[in-house]
Amino acid sequence: MAEKIQPIADRVLVEAAPAEEKTAGGIIIPDTAKEKPQRGKVVAVGNGKKDEPMTVKAGQTILYGKYSGTEINLDGKDYLIMRESDILAIIG
Repeated sequence: MAEKIQPIADRVLVEAAPAEEKTAGGIIIPDTAKEKPQRGKVVAVGNGKKDEPMTVKAGQTILYGKYSGTEINLDGKDYLIMRESDILAIIG
């Protein structure tokens, strides 16, 4: 139901990637030790500011800062709303 949300100005709606369940060596990480993911998929994009068009598009995978955005829960799924300036890179 994320399509019901339309970010405004320079904000984007991001579906965070799931937290890692195991380390590279196969050790299972308990819930209390999991780090917040720093990557996700852009679900919706605002229209941008008057003199600054948006550079990210819906469907792109991005990297963002560890404490970026505001967490929201919609229909049991976690999303982040953040400013485009909080996005560090586009993957792919």
